[in-house]
Amino acid sequence: MREALLYEKLPGSRVRCHVCQWYCHIAPGKAGVCKMYHNREGVLFSMNYAQVSSMAIDPIEKKPLFHFYPGTQVFSLGGWGCNFHCQGCQNWEIACPVGDEPWRGSQEILPEKAIALTKQEHCAGIAWTYNEPTMWFEYTLDSAKLAKQQGLYTVYVTNGYLSPEAMDTIGPYLDAWRVDVKGFSDAFYQKIARIARWRGILDVAKRARDKWHMHVEVVTNIIPTLNDDDAQLEGIARWIHDDLGELTPWHVTRFHPDRLMMEYPATPIATLEHALDIAHRAGLKFVYTGNVPGHKSENTTCYACGRTIVERFGYSTRLVGLKGTQCKFCGAELNFRVASTERRAA
Repeated sequence: MREALLYEKLPGSRVRCHVCQWYCHIAPGKAGVCKMYHNREGVLFSMNYAQVSSMAIDPIEKKPLFHFYPGTQVFSLGGWGCNFHCQGCQNWEIACPVGDEPWRGSQEILPEKAIALTKQEHCAGIAWTYNEPTMWFEYTLDSAKLAKQQGLYTVYVTNGYLSPEAMDTIGPYLDAWRVDVKGFSDAFYQKIARIARWRGILDVAKRARDKWHMHVEVVTNIIPTLNDDDAQLEGIARWIHDDLGELTPWHVTRFHPDRLMMEYPATPIATLEHALDIAHRAGLKFVYTGNVPGHKSENTTCYACGRTIVERFGYSTRLVGLKGTQCKFCGAELNFRVASTERRAA
């Protein structure tokens, strides 16, 4: 348990949390939407500091990040809780835990140990993933600071609902922002995640890129009949092109039924391929299908000369045409983050 970093005290021992865009007003003895931030007599506490629910050594492509240190291994940590309540969440056991302190059976890994384990396992960096990393913001911030001191890269795999204040606090210490843009309509976000003011996700993603020079990749899990219409897909593609840039990777992934969405079918491959067409018409240069091992769109192809740059099958990666961040065949810039890439602080 740690005192929260970003909150304000209000009359009557109430507090207002500033970690995410809910900006919860929390009465004494109560918790915010995420259940991880509690008001104890007018002081806001992060209740799950360093409480790890999940730990693994993953290929960076599993996040998925295709243009960020390709072929490297990343030390991946998950905590508890989420500020979304997605009906089809595949990690709902850790995202929606029950009870007052359900993490008591988890493993405590302090930031110093997390960084030591990252280096011990010969990983190039560390990622906070599996559940929403915002839910243990103070822990990820402390860990990210140590990681940067040790020359490791840092990754948030996120729903993107972090507040601008929190982004500016952790921004200097994060290298990659792998963000979900789940759909592009009020009705969809309200149905799937119970979120009404979802467009702040777009603003924070742009802030990550423009102010903090993070590498950004976008994921959309396409669910039949809910977000597979042309209006939403075209909206996401245009937003990526106009606000993040035409070289920003977009992953359109295949939905598989889970939790409260078992009545929906898996996404047809034709639907994913239609999304690829929409993205390319919008001017995006790098669009990938997900959860379809062996699909030709897993590979990175140079938009200028048409040569294969990175071959992928599932999480197996082979670099065949990358020279720094450019195509080795024609010199086109491909928007890769590699070991020689320096990120400037704002």
